[in-house]
Amino acid sequence: MSKFHLRTSLAALLLSSFAAVSACAQATRPDSEKQLAHDIYKQFVEIQSGFTTGSTTPVAEAAAARLRAAGFPDADIFLGGASPKKENVVVRYHGSGKRKPLLLLAHIDVVEAKREDWSMDPFQLNEKDGYFYGRGTGDDKAQAAIWLANLIQFKKEGFVPDRDIIVALTADEEGGGPFNGVAWLIKNHRDLIDAEFCLNEGGWGEIVNGKYVANYLQVSEKYVMNFRLEVHNKGGHSSLPVADNAIYHLAAALSRLSNFGFPLKTNEVTAAYFRQIAPLDPANKEDLLKVSLGDPAAMQRVAALTPAWNAVLRTTCVATMLEGGHAMNALPQLAAASINCRVLPEDAPQYVEETLRKVVADDQVSVKVLAEPERGPASPLRPDVLAAATRVTSKMWPGVAVVPNMVMGATDGRMLRIAGIPTYGIQGIFIDRDDIRFHGRDERVFVKSFYQGQAFLFDLVKSLCSSPN
Repeated sequence: MSKFHLRTSLAALLLSSFAAVSACAQATRPDSEKQLAHDIYKQFVEIQSGFTTGSTTPVAEAAAARLRAAGFPDADIFLGGASPKKENVVVRYHGSGKRKPLLLLAHIDVVEAKREDWSMDPFQLNEKDGYFYGRGTGDDKAQAAIWLANLIQFKKEGFVPDRDIIVALTADEEGGGPFNGVAWLIKNHRDLIDAEFCLNEGGWGEIVNGKYVANYLQVSEKYVMNFRLEVHNKGGHSSLPVADNAIYHLAAALSRLSNFGFPLKTNEVTAAYFRQIAPLDPANKEDLLKVSLGDPAAMQRVAALTPAWNAVLRTTCVATMLEGGHAMNALPQLAAASINCRVLPEDAPQYVEETLRKVVADDQVSVKVLAEPERGPASPLRPDVLAAATRVTSKMWPGVAVVPNMVMGATDGRMLRIAGIPTYGIQGIFIDRDDIRFHGRDERVFVKSFYQGQAFLFDLVKSLCSSPN
């Protein structure tokens, strides 16, 4: 990471970008292009592609049908996957071949959503009060729809890129497991997605108190570890309660976990992030600068300000699912919980597991790792990607900085980085820092942010696929 020179390179590029004199990029694309993006977005959102209750294949097939209608030959469209219900679609738009391809990635599966949990149907694209509502509106069907709509427009206007542009819309990013589309493509069809680098989710624009603050360029991410806590007990009749209760053992362990925090720290990416974000947040500037220098007290104060900053500064583990008991009138014979950990790249899996066992502190509660975790490297901070992102950002949103970051969640970019394809999360879709609803109830995205993201990604991809004069 030392080769990144984040402070020097970012400052120089920001300075040159703001000094450049050029025509402003369009705030949004023409109405006909916006309509196409909207129609694809609506179609994608309204296909139920949840990990367990839905299928990505209808989404992939819908995308392929639109590509064929736009004149893409069957030879350039691939449909396939690890399961008939979990297909991916990959399309190649041919360029001059002067440079290696650019891969544009988005996943078309979504987290499950129950109608009774939402104030509206989660599988309808609802437009209300300036927002698009629906499961996947933010994660990740907005970017999937934009990639497809923009690629169709490139072909329509006869744009000849200096490299092939590959769009891959893939399965099971949320669920992972044996049907993950990126893992399957890397293993079985690497040639379809092999590229010089990739653009993906993981970097978004941030709004604070109504102000556009930063457009993030994700270069690294946490990795995931899942654990199962389990307590077995002989049980008995509920009329004869005893202290040795499986649910009580589990509840006490979860209570200890809820009060525990992994150590706060920075790495080179997150230190650079806080250093760059500090001038954009006057109220917290001093503490953010101190965080970038590793000040422990400042880290405590900053971590308490927002869940996002807390997650950036430490490994986190949280209970996500519970099960237990077998009858209303019986003492439980089993109590179990699923624990989802988002781990800093520098924290080893063994360290996380050992720490979790110490926190549980009960030999009645077993701690089991559910799958072998994989850590991915960070992507090198390419000057061309940073310069292009900065240039387009400053045209569309004057004064908004492009800030490299480590995403606190996880994306399929990790697998691409492991496979040797540097991946950068960037969307140009701005969301409110205090209203991030991905994976939650009434997921939503600003209507204007969706269309601005379409225009931003259109210009960004064109810039990265056009050789300098």
